[in-house]
Amino acid sequence: EHLKEKLEEYMVRFAKVRIVRTKKREGLIRTRLLGASLARGEVLTFLDSHCEVNVNWLPPLLNQIALNHKTIVCPMIDVIDHNHFGYEAQAGDAMRGAFDWEMYYKRIPIPPELQRADPSDPFESPVMAGGLFAVNRKWFWELGGYDPGLEIWGGEQYEISFKVWMCGGGMFDVPCSRVGHIYRKYVPYKVPSGTSLARNLKRVAETWMDEFAEYIYQRRPEYRHLSTGDISAQKELRKHLKCKDFKWFMAAVAWDVPKYYPPVEPPPAAWGEIRNVAANLCVDSKHGATGTELRLDICVKDGSERTWSHEQLFTFGWREDVRPGEPLHTRKFCFDAVSHSSPVTLYDCHGMKGNQHWSYRKDKTLFHPVSNSCIDCNPAEKKIFMNRCDPLSETQQWMFEHINMTVLEKFNSKASS
Repeated sequence: EHLKEKLEEYMVRFAKVRIVRTKKREGLIRTRLLGASLARGEVLTFLDSHCEVNVNWLPPLLNQIALNHKTIVCPMIDVIDHNHFGYEAQAGDAMRGAFDWEMYYKRIPIPPELQRADPSDPFESPVMAGGLFAVNRKWFWELGGYDPGLEIWGGEQYEISFKVWMCGGGMFDVPCSRVGHIYRKYVPYKVPSGTSLARNLKRVAETWMDEFAEYIYQRRPEYRHLSTGDISAQKELRKHLKCKDFKWFMAAVAWDVPKYYPPVEPPPAAWGEIRNVAANLCVDSKHGATGTELRLDICVKDGSERTWSHEQLFTFGWREDVRPGEPLHTRKFCFDAVSHSSPVTLYDCHGMKGNQHWSYRKDKTLFHPVSNSCIDCNPAEKKIFMNRCDPLSETQQWMFEHINMTVLEKFNSKASS
């Protein structure tokens, strides 16, 4: 109710603002390209509609571009609460933008080698979080702008990030520039049927990631058969700009990403069903999300109906956390416990151990170092919870379907040293 004529009337008071409308729905990427093509300023700044800029947000961005016109600069993105519009910094605040090999955006700590004496100084970042950035207008078009073959939304932040680094530029996050962003609980618009984020990601991978695209397809085999559309113009642009290859990008720019998200997943210590010795029942996470309490249920392999409601395959992986799914296809939730008597729940994986750090010991207990307790259960009520460790109690003994003793012994020797 605040758009169309009302928006036109409101914006009259801002002489520098022009409202540009498309003839039909074009989606975020092509609409940004349209706006950029009509802009006349020396620097383009892209923001989302659900953002609020903080005090003095622009000069720190412009300063970096003035120092090097081939730089893309991003503000720190603060969180505006979806429900009450409260404003706060993201957890960890200044961190480098990264990605895993399913192309989910991640944030990783700034390594000591890149930390400045003054924490307010800009720092290099391999990929941007989304679409909040400033760039010299001529340099943006020299880079070919956004790939116009990307549909509606998604993948464009990787495309522009890889491109700027590989084609002679750089990208910095600027702690002194703060922009608040509402992280919405739902998408308030319909995405046209046939539009696919997966297609966009494959298009970016095929254009820029060279042999590293294979690591994505190993985790997302369904991407192999997707059509990217014609990418010959993008390949030609890459040749024309004499861009470096993705191997260079991983070695020179994103060298710290594999430490957190290795292209080749190290072998897990254990995987498959987790069966309780006393109950002869299996851990089941029921495809739950954050906050879901783990329960016991009849093991699928023992004839429980193979319905979608069951989720009984888990991986105890190289991060020493336990996630639903098989080793190459785990979900992004981890077993989590907050005290020596709390339930065991699923929580978004953070990869930083803490409440999600587990140890599978020779006595078959699943030990939680932070709370100094073990996973226990009540077979009658099918409840799973933390308890003081008692290796003689069969309710605390768990059997993984598959165990890699070499990896497990390495974990356990590391824990005892």
